[in-house]
Amino acid sequence: MRSNYKFIISYDGSRYYGWEHQPTTELTIQGKLETVLERMTGEPVEVIGAGRTDAGVHAKAMVANARLETDLSEEEILDYMNRYLPDDIGIRQVRKASERFHSRYNAIGKTYRYTCYIDRTKPVFDRKYVYIPEEEPDIASMRLAAEFLTGTHDFASFCSNPRMKKSTVRKVDQITIAKKGPYLTFTYHGTGFLQHMVRILTGTLLEVGYGKRTPQSMEQLLEARKRALAGFTAPAKGLCLMKVDYD
Repeated sequence: MRSNYKFIISYDGSRYYGWEHQPTTELTIQGKLETVLERMTGEPVEVIGAGRTDAGVHAKAMVANARLETDLSEEEILDYMNRYLPDDIGIRQVRKASERFHSRYNAIGKTYRYTCYIDRTKPVFDRKYVYIPEEEPDIASMRLAAEFLTGTHDFASFCSNPRMKKSTVRKVDQITIAKKGPYLTFTYHGTGFLQHMVRILTGTLLEVGYGKRTPQSMEQLLEARKRALAGFTAPAKGLCLMKVDYD
């Protein structure tokens, strides 16, 4: 009898083409997970993720679920997956879930963190996980701009999909900008995010920090609903999914 299992997964997305299956490559997180689980169970397995991280984006705690027919315990499944998955994908937890649990539809919030490195030295060991801005931005200005972006808004200007048919209204209830040593972090919590939304928000806030935009211009940018008017899309390597919330 098949049971529904919940997984918490960490991965370094540097060499992958995102979470979701791609027609031209096997290098996706979903594909690697399904390959190992199919080997374990002897039958095809569909792994459903809480979100679809883009190519090059990382995760510390992606949540996924899959229905498996197996006699292995939760601990044995975890050990099996960690044994056969590549070293840049790790399973942190395996638990049986209710039959109705769906990692994407049941999620009520997500936390993403974007990390920049601001220093005269090179981030040799962190180079795959940080973005180095062209100059040091003004944090106070970025924090003021973030206040205009916090709340429930139509974020069409921050969506890279021009053919988006569903609503582009999202609730971002917290944006925290902090600097510790050479690391500048942008932490976003919201009910959901559009394609490239966090990276476009980060690029736009950095442009505010460079003095290319005013904090107050965020209001007009939201009202315009035009991607071309927003800032650059910050590189994928600085972005990490930190947590997915459930009731």
